[in-house]
Amino acid sequence: MNGASRGGWLDRIERAGNALPDPATLFAIGALLVALGSELAWQLDWQVEKTISRPGSEQTETVTLQATRLLSSDGVYWMLNSLVKNFIEFPPLGVVLVGMLGIGLAERSGLVGAALKALLAATPARWLTPALVFAGVNSSLGLDAGYVVLPPVAAALFLAVGRPPLAGLAAAFAGVAGGFCANLFITSLDPILAEFSTASAHLVDPHYSVAATANWWLMIASTFLLTGLGWAVTAWWVEPRLARARAEAGAAPAEPATAALGADERSALAWAGGVALVCLALYAAAALVPGAPLAGDDGAFPRWVRAIVPGIFIGFLVPGVVYGVRAGSLRSDKDVARMMGETMAGMGPYLVLAFFAGQFIAWFTHSGLGEMIAITGGRALVALEPSPSLLLVGFVLIVLLSDVLVGSMSAKYAFMAPVFVPMFMQVGISPELTQAAYRIGDSVTNMITPLNPYMVIVLVFVQRYAPSAGIGTLVAMMLPYFITFGLAWTLLLVLWVAAGIPLGPLGPLFYRP
Repeated sequence: MNGASRGGWLDRIERAGNALPDPATLFAIGALLVALGSELAWQLDWQVEKTISRPGSEQTETVTLQATRLLSSDGVYWMLNSLVKNFIEFPPLGVVLVGMLGIGLAERSGLVGAALKALLAATPARWLTPALVFAGVNSSLGLDAGYVVLPPVAAALFLAVGRPPLAGLAAAFAGVAGGFCANLFITSLDPILAEFSTASAHLVDPHYSVAATANWWLMIASTFLLTGLGWAVTAWWVEPRLARARAEAGAAPAEPATAALGADERSALAWAGGVALVCLALYAAAALVPGAPLAGDDGAFPRWVRAIVPGIFIGFLVPGVVYGVRAGSLRSDKDVARMMGETMAGMGPYLVLAFFAGQFIAWFTHSGLGEMIAITGGRALVALEPSPSLLLVGFVLIVLLSDVLVGSMSAKYAFMAPVFVPMFMQVGISPELTQAAYRIGDSVTNMITPLNPYMVIVLVFVQRYAPSAGIGTLVAMMLPYFITFGLAWTLLLVLWVAAGIPLGPLGPLFYRP
């Protein structure tokens, strides 16, 4: 199928996706449906029996669950009275805001962009492709910074060594978008997803907690897997195809100087890197030295796990300030406050989404429908006797399809987690494993969905070298990565489960009540 016809098909998908309400509106509609559903369940006298263990005893007892009416007098009062609380206690709200204060400063001061450029500039030409993909996968440390920084730099680097610039752009974009949920390190995405998973697991087990490190080992392995796959797809599939169209793809360079670091940037980056190492060493000492603030356990998790988000905040804030002071982008504390304020201003749409998502989750939990649906669906799954691998593959496919219409990672998981996490727990699949499957499905579709807001930005970069290119050009270029990443990453998950390897520290594969 040629690029034009592929673009027409995508245009229809884009129009259908844009016709959907805003995600905040979807959550508002979802909350309304929960209220109506609770009333219907009460009117139909729907009841579900649940077997629970008595505290301090091996005996069990059976209790009958019934939906709580939200449209009754007491229910309406509860919805109004808990409105502010539901927003404040929305699981990822504090995690996102605190983490972004540090990450946003590091990005706006120039540290994140300089670090990515330095990594690529120091890489030998023959290792350029895997370095691009590797840098792209790990760029999620700076959230969306990789989308803006890496593609144009990668294209300029490829052009400088006589290779099709769009091949470099494609390799970088594949790493940034397709590998967005993988990384060598714990990022702000991990505690966000863990909070959603924990809240959803409470529908079945009120004491269950998902650690931010729950998927770490799998994501480290995924980083190297995707790097190798991205290298292979670029070398064997994408670059040869683009080389045949070199006249169109390899126009004049587009600001290739952006790939080089100035003397001030190099000095500032060296200072920031040294400070970052000091911060990391202090964090490790605080976790490993007996009696230190982060040593020991706090409930179900080590203290250092509980402090991951503050660690991310400090680990980006301090080097970001040092870089900005040395590079001249920060001249006073007012600049620091301004950049942090600009970061929070950019979080406005997320706050609106969080308000309505918080109501939806709280209403869904309070109504009891989540637990009742999970128990009913879990029993149906048990009766079918499916293998865990089959369920996980099916879930990845569901996420892939939904990602075409709903672009936001947190928005989709906020919808899906309360249904699939407790449902899969009923057949022994841990919330950590459900979360890992979600990350795979959500990541790979980012390369081709028109609802990825950065697709338009990347298309602008493409048009610097191929002025006649459209969305079909970009999607056709990325489809090989999408197919390869999706198949291989899902296979890795299936093999991982078959091998019985934990997903990460405090990341079990199976749920055992």
